[in-house]
Order: sequence, then C-alpha cells, then structure tokens
Amino acid sequence: MQNVFRRLLFHYWYFRKPPWDTGISPPELLEFIQTHQPGRALDVGCGTGTNLITLARAGWRVVGIDFAPRAVKLAKQKLKNANLQADLQVKDATKLDGISGPFDLVFDLGCFHGISKPSRAKYLDQVERVLAPGGFWLLYGFLNADSGDSSTGLNEAEISKISSRVNLVSRQDGLDRRDRNSAWFLFQKKTASSV
Repeated sequence: MQNVFRRLLFHYWYFRKPPWDTGISPPELLEFIQTHQPGRALDVGCGTGTNLITLARAGWRVVGIDFAPRAVKLAKQKLKNANLQADLQVKDATKLDGISGPFDLVFDLGCFHGISKPSRAKYLDQVERVLAPGGFWLLYGFLNADSGDSSTGLNEAEISKISSRVNLVSRQDGLDRRDRNSAWFLFQKKTASSV
C-alpha cells in the first residue's frame, strides 16, 4: 500500500513543480560527459528531461524512461523546445521490456534508492541486461543504515551486493540539500576478460 501511495505522490508532483526538479544537471554527470566519448545512454527516472537534454547536447543518443506519464510528456515538450531528439517512454525501471541495449551509460539520479528493496534485484537485472560490456552505471542515491524492506535509501550491505555484480569504480559521499547522507556511485559492467 505504501508503494502505491508513493507512486501516486510522484504522479501528483508533476502537475506542480517537483522539489527534486532543479533544471540543472549535476556536476557528476557533467564530469562524466567531459571524460567519456558520446555513445548511447539510458536515463532511468528521467523526470522532465533536464539530463536527457544535457546528454543529447553533448552528442549522446539518449533513451529516457519514467513511470510518470506527465513527466514524460513534459520531457518531450522540453526536448522539442530545445530542438533535440531522444526516445522517451513511460516504463517501470524494473521492467524494461522493449528497451534494448547496449548502452554505454545508464544514468540514475535518485530512482533506484526509491524502489522497494524486493524490486531492486529486478532493476539491477535490467541494468545488467542493457548495459554494454565495460559500460557505466552512474547512480545517485540516499544512504540509509536501515536494512528493512520498506526503507528508502541504500545501505552498505546492499552496496556491497551490487559491487559483486558490477565493479564499483568510484564513490563520492556527501549530503543532499536537506542534509541527508547521500552518495554518487560509478559502477562499470564487467567485461568477459574481467569476469
């Protein structure tokens, strides 16, 4: 029931101004773009398209997904206004049917940490499926010491479990605008030679 309420709340926010929608791409994404050649990117939880636009302007071929239809509609309008192209779809991050890789980058600014813990394995399966060998998963999430199934945020045991499936390249801990512990993670899919 709590999950249904959270989804409805997200839908509602897109009829207003979501507090997380700053309209500014994070420095971590900008740094990644500056240090990696453009390729194919998947923006999971793309919201109104701020980061899609940043990636497309930098030459990336972008697919964006969000489960909120209103967010996708707003993102399409922003792309049109910017005269840029991207493939936008209403999708659940744990079920990427019809999305095929390989992607050189999967970008997630706060989607994974909000998915129920039992569903996160499905999300990770999808990331591994669509990510190119040697491709990157740039992930931002809140940190939370609670390991309960209903808690949002990532805990250290979960981060360790993820790192056993995809290599942890870097981690940058910090605080969000409301002083909550958070971190940026850069993971890289293992190649056949590194398995």
